[in-house]
Amino acid sequence: MNMLKVGDKVPEFSSKDQDGNTINLSDYKGKKLVVFFYPKANTPGCTLEACNLRDNYKDLTDEGYELLGVSADTERKQANFRNKYKFPFPLLADVDHTVINTFGVWGPKKFMGRTFDGIHRTTFVIDEEGVVEKVIEKVKTKNHAAQLLGQG
Repeated sequence: MNMLKVGDKVPEFSSKDQDGNTINLSDYKGKKLVVFFYPKANTPGCTLEACNLRDNYKDLTDEGYELLGVSADTERKQANFRNKYKFPFPLLADVDHTVINTFGVWGPKKFMGRTFDGIHRTTFVIDEEGVVEKVIEKVKTKNHAAQLLGQG
């Protein structure tokens, strides 16, 4: 796993969102972007995290942030997740791991005594020029927006 770190320029990427629209990194040039990776749509931790970002979306956008959620779920699963919880931000259906591999968040994980490969819950804050400004590896699912807003 070769994760992007603070100071790295994010390579251009392209992926489909929950509605089949193509989203490119270059769409966000000149904007601050939060890219949050989560293991699986509609699971307890991922739901808590995404709902916390939804509930604090206005505060985040007031600070100039755009948000993108990413997992390896299908467009249909991402659409169900977004519609069920009314997320105001796109969710990328990165089934081929293009974006996951670009950021380097796929690798060995341990859960309940077993090791397997999966997405590491990680959030990247990218500046207006496409450079990583902050990496949050210890995401607090219930209070993630506070971590982004420097309150936690």
